[in-house]
Amino acid sequence: MNPQSERDSPLWPPQALDPAGPFAAPLAEISWVMLTMGAAVLVIVLAALVLALSGSARSWMAHNKFVFAAGFSFPVIVLSAALIYGLTTTARLTDPPGANELRIRVIGEMWWWRVLYMDGDRVAFETANEIRIPTGAPVTFELESADVIHSFWVPQLGAKLDMIPGRRNLLRLQADRPQTYRGYCTEFCGAAHALMAFEVVAVTPEAFAQWRTAQAAPVLPRTGDRGAALFDAAGCAACHAVRGTSALGRAGPDLTHFASRRTLGAGILPNDAPTLRRWIANADDLKPSVRMPSYESLSDADREALALYLEGLR
Repeated sequence: MNPQSERDSPLWPPQALDPAGPFAAPLAEISWVMLTMGAAVLVIVLAALVLALSGSARSWMAHNKFVFAAGFSFPVIVLSAALIYGLTTTARLTDPPGANELRIRVIGEMWWWRVLYMDGDRVAFETANEIRIPTGAPVTFELESADVIHSFWVPQLGAKLDMIPGRRNLLRLQADRPQTYRGYCTEFCGAAHALMAFEVVAVTPEAFAQWRTAQAAPVLPRTGDRGAALFDAAGCAACHAVRGTSALGRAGPDLTHFASRRTLGAGILPNDAPTLRRWIANADDLKPSVRMPSYESLSDADREALALYLEGLR
């Protein structure tokens, strides 16, 4: 099993050092500056070691006054400079969200992501494991957890932030170029923690407006659809919602426009026909510890009908 987005990710530079927006750029800058400062400190310490071992400098470098003065002043100067620089550089990352910013509420669950697009205090629509945003504009993320502590991080777009049960944390991100960005849970949250990923798909504002309109629309009822009937009969509707139908489950991801998503299993698998059929039959084979039950007891024909129904949810 190879996560789809991991295959697409370049090996260099590391994602956190390849910023794609104004909230990530200062963090990459700090990383490079700290790396440079660390290398400079190492060179200075090695140079001092060479001098201390040489005959000409050994006498005065071994003096107590020099040892105490250098041992105190050098760390204070270096660490104070690093502290002031870090606080100054990151200060601009904590500006409060604007009144008209797009707000997306992301709830971490074991082991997937519930994604709610907000319209004021109302949920406009819900999706899962894939977040679409418009380029060139800051987006406010409202981060929550439904169970244990998770942590939300898109390395190319900004800082990581914990998702703590009973608390809502705010994080602002912005993508300056259309691209698909990899996101991770970076707080150990249980057996499938390493298989809890997501994607942020940044598109042009015009494309985002079209997508948002399509996502807000309910599914049109399909009379006589065998797959739709099986979705209810097999118990799928007890865990999953499909807006426009009688499926109102809240335990699992909303599947209203499932077929429009790029991945399966919280960002770890491609959302294609063969993978979907294997997922329906036995999701635990593809994602160990997943909470979705297996449907190996269904006939091949029933599983095919169910897959075709899900592929029609665009």
